[in-house]
Amino acid sequence: MARYLVTYHGSEMSHEPEAMAQARNAFMAWAQKVGPALVETGAPVVAVRTISGSSASARPAEGPVQGWSVVEAESQEAAAELLADHPFLNRGGTLQINEPAPI
Repeated sequence: MARYLVTYHGSEMSHEPEAMAQARNAFMAWAQKVGPALVETGAPVVAVRTISGSSASARPAEGPVQGWSVVEAESQEAAAELLADHPFLNRGGTLQINEPAPI
């Protein structure tokens, strides 16, 4: 089984307590359905610093990552099937499946 880093992009999440609770509950229901294939639940993230080869700044990189998870699946296609009904997609977000690059 391979592990895939799933990055979350582009959803505007309300900071209202009720909306946050609904989003958390939807994620937990999805996580329970996926079961042990969700290796790391991950967490939302906020960009605090961007580092490049020539500089560092307090602004986000292009296309900021808004969260992450790690799933385990037989293939990219199987990982995509696990993510097909992820609640983040219902909020207008996009999920990117990333795999380790060959060294």
